[in-house]
Amino acid sequence: MNALKKLVIASNNSGKLREIGELLAPLAIEVIPQSQFAAGEVDEPHPAFVENALVKARHASRCSGLPALADDSGICVSALDGSPGVNSARYAGEPKSDERNNQKLVAALQGKVDRRAYYYCVIVLVRHADDPQPIIVDGSWYGEIIDQPRGAGGFGYDPYFWVPEFGKTSAELTPEQKNRISHRGQALMELAEQLQAGKF
Repeated sequence: MNALKKLVIASNNSGKLREIGELLAPLAIEVIPQSQFAAGEVDEPHPAFVENALVKARHASRCSGLPALADDSGICVSALDGSPGVNSARYAGEPKSDERNNQKLVAALQGKVDRRAYYYCVIVLVRHADDPQPIIVDGSWYGEIIDQPRGAGGFGYDPYFWVPEFGKTSAELTPEQKNRISHRGQALMELAEQLQAGKF
């Protein structure tokens, strides 16, 4: 039985907050953005997704005094040796811009035949800021990068992320379709299973 009733999300990304809220709604968990606790964004200096997620979750929990969930996610492109990876949100520098990130990615792939890419997401849930055994889950979503954007949904690299089994980009999928198969959807479903099994 899930004992968790209230959870702080360590993100100010509206798209990410919406996706996480929708996926956790069946568990009757109240999802609160960290901005309600004046918890600003924390540096993400680490080369591994899981390390950055841990930093963000502990920071949000420390600021709020509540359990906190953080995800660190990005897109990894085979022909670019896994880049942008952990730098996906700031691939084109500051300030963060989905449009400039996508332009840089498409430019970096000019002339390359290998367009394989995957979204990766790791989610960390801490019971308190110094939790020695956080719950950690992850998910990967495989596709390809195309040159021209398609679709108006999603965020980030979604208009350029081609999903072969649907014949559409991520931005052309319905929220329900995306939540069922995406990297974040996979990770959150695994988290939900652990919560329902009483692992919190």
